[in-house]
Amino acid sequence: MLVGFLFVFLFVVFAVLSLAGAVGLVYFRHPMNGAMSFIITLLSLAGLYALLSAKLIFAVQIIVYAGAIMSLILFVIMFLNIRKTDLPDEPYRGRLLLVGAVAFAPVMLFLLKIIDYIPNADMDVLGGFGGVKDVGMVLFADWLLPFEIVSILLLVALIGGVMLAQKEKV
Repeated sequence: MLVGFLFVFLFVVFAVLSLAGAVGLVYFRHPMNGAMSFIITLLSLAGLYALLSAKLIFAVQIIVYAGAIMSLILFVIMFLNIRKTDLPDEPYRGRLLLVGAVAFAPVMLFLLKIIDYIPNADMDVLGGFGGVKDVGMVLFADWLLPFEIVSILLLVALIGGVMLAQKEKV
């Protein structure tokens, strides 16, 4: 019973954080505040993957998305060289979002209690969901053609970006 309650509590915490981060991404006008909200969303989604025992997807979420992609986004924001006078003033927006997220968490717990949903923490979601072997089998067996098409499109976009960058320098 205690393990089930802990599972539900952690689910509610990660769900509320991911929703608050997503709302903050849309709500904030300052680019750094939006990027930090996006990082909160990505990390809380990683927590939800950890609750599902999806070890590979959890690691990919942390390393690739919350790590590499967000570092790239933050560097781009910093290289834009935005002056302080160009940025909007947001003195109370973050506090309002935080208060809303904290107020929403008990409502979520109450709704879960009403529908009497206390899951078993030892549940096995779809066999080996999120494992290396299962993700590899699905990706390279069932989704091989779409995977290759996306890789070709990314290569074409990379070559196009290099060509555009060379034209501007000449």
